[in-house]
Amino acid sequence: QVQLAESGGGLVQAGGSLRLSCAASGGSFTSYKMGWFRQNPGKEREFVAVISGSGDSTFYRDSVKGRFTISRDNAKATVYLQMNSLKPEDTAVYYCAARGGVGLYFQRNKYDYWGQGTQVTVSS
Repeated sequence: QVQLAESGGGLVQAGGSLRLSCAASGGSFTSYKMGWFRQNPGKEREFVAVISGSGDSTFYRDSVKGRFTISRDNAKATVYLQMNSLKPEDTAVYYCAARGGVGLYFQRNKYDYWGQGTQVTVSS
């Protein structure tokens, strides 16, 4: 069983930056692929980024490429999402998720464990 806890959300003006963190406990962190998703009320939870267990492979949704960076510190069992040049449309609750199986996926049903989420609000 893996527990995930996000932090770092908040209110920021458009063009600003935030760094989200997700601390994991209860499992072998390096064996999990880690993803970030986001969700707004009434909408489906959507993929943002994913990183391999070693950190050498990453994938992003098109709308955040060049602005967001996912990274991980396996010694600290923590995954990060650095978000730069934020836009109002990035406003959402951001969730981290862990996948124990093989492969990097963007589908949320491929992930085994989820955090409680952290709110990110970008004002225009």
